[in-house]
Amino acid sequence: MSAKFDLTQLPNRPLWFEPGLPRERLEATEQADVVIIGAGYTGLWTAYYLLKSDPSLRVVLLEKHQVGFGASGRNGGWASAIFPISLTRVAQMYSHEAALNLQAAMNDTVDEIGRVLALEGVEADYAKQGFLSLARSAPQLARVRATVEASARFGLPDQWQALDDAQASARLGAQGALGGLYTEHCALIHPGKLVRGLAQRVEQMGAKIYERSAVTEHAPGVAHTAHGSVRAEVTVRATEAFTSQQPGYSRFVIPLYSLVLATEPLPRDLLARLKLDHRLAFNDMRHLRVYGQVTAEGRLVFGGRGAPYQWGSRITEQADLVDNVHHKIHETLVEFFPALADARITHRWGGALGVSRDWCPTVSMDRKNRIAWAGNYVGDGVATSNLAGRILRNLILEQDEDINTLPFVNHRSPSWEPEPLRWLGINSGLAAASLSDIEERFTKRPSCTAKLLEKLTGAH
Repeated sequence: MSAKFDLTQLPNRPLWFEPGLPRERLEATEQADVVIIGAGYTGLWTAYYLLKSDPSLRVVLLEKHQVGFGASGRNGGWASAIFPISLTRVAQMYSHEAALNLQAAMNDTVDEIGRVLALEGVEADYAKQGFLSLARSAPQLARVRATVEASARFGLPDQWQALDDAQASARLGAQGALGGLYTEHCALIHPGKLVRGLAQRVEQMGAKIYERSAVTEHAPGVAHTAHGSVRAEVTVRATEAFTSQQPGYSRFVIPLYSLVLATEPLPRDLLARLKLDHRLAFNDMRHLRVYGQVTAEGRLVFGGRGAPYQWGSRITEQADLVDNVHHKIHETLVEFFPALADARITHRWGGALGVSRDWCPTVSMDRKNRIAWAGNYVGDGVATSNLAGRILRNLILEQDEDINTLPFVNHRSPSWEPEPLRWLGINSGLAAASLSDIEERFTKRPSCTAKLLEKLTGAH
């Protein structure tokens, strides 16, 4: 059977998913100090750090589906120090010093995740070997040089390292490498093991997690589900892209889809020949983002953007599978590694990530109403959610720490446009990113379309 035929037969099942006994559903009214809506990374890290600081706290998490159902269980497994918007844009919005402090905090967060996993005995296949972005065309190679030079001018000469063709090819056996961009500030994790391990640990610490307990309404001091309620001093909204499904928040954040494939475990000799016998995160410097890693068991996980935005910010199971986009991702995988053309694809899946209008995440608290929230990570949430969890802990418990002054704390993004402007604008942006890559293939020069898109979004 062809790879194309095989892909269309695969169900929507993330590689990281493991069936288990469901947790109980909320069936009564409970009292708590903190109620957290959403049991993904943001909610679980917040619960963890709250209970670390004060083990006597009564913390309840309400999850619509199951722990890690959303982006926390569907991502590509990168815990990177990448922030969705450029440091230049952060400096424009806040200050140069604020941007430097943000990058330092992001770098430390990659290590903090490793420290916590080691301390708590959570096995999540954490491996910090860095991130390599290949340059596979002349325009991409120009972006490598520009990134390193701009970072040095900004005051971060060690954040990125430019590699020549020999150095890049020595680290990764992808076709057509002309050079590369490397940073040490990235670790790989198994998303499912991480989110399940965190859930188990916070339960051991005293938190209560209810699954199949969708919050139908929340107000200061209370969160209601169909079968029960939690009354609490503080409410935390940790719903990422699903925030867009709540009344009054449809223009607060929009869901964009990222789609992923995973191969069968690959023979060790083949991995060695392709220089994939490592835990190095990788992609290339195209505009329509792709991403890859090799898991601890030797599977190549490869994903990318390109799935269309759904009218009205809909999030549906059907949108997780977009055959033509999954085919393009597979074609790109084979373009990187032609020797894997016949490798069996065993899993394909997709999931929604949250994007604010200015592409900037937030960690915020309304002190008057005692409601806190965090999210809008634009696909860079594995690490950023840990940092957000620590900041939320500080805001809730009124603990003073330098990270409380980072520029995305209490950041307010503008609202997205109403439909049909939202649908037209977002899907035009996705098309423009794809067009930028085509433009560069033909012109052999950096894309003018991409430069305009970066100015409009502030994204990398």
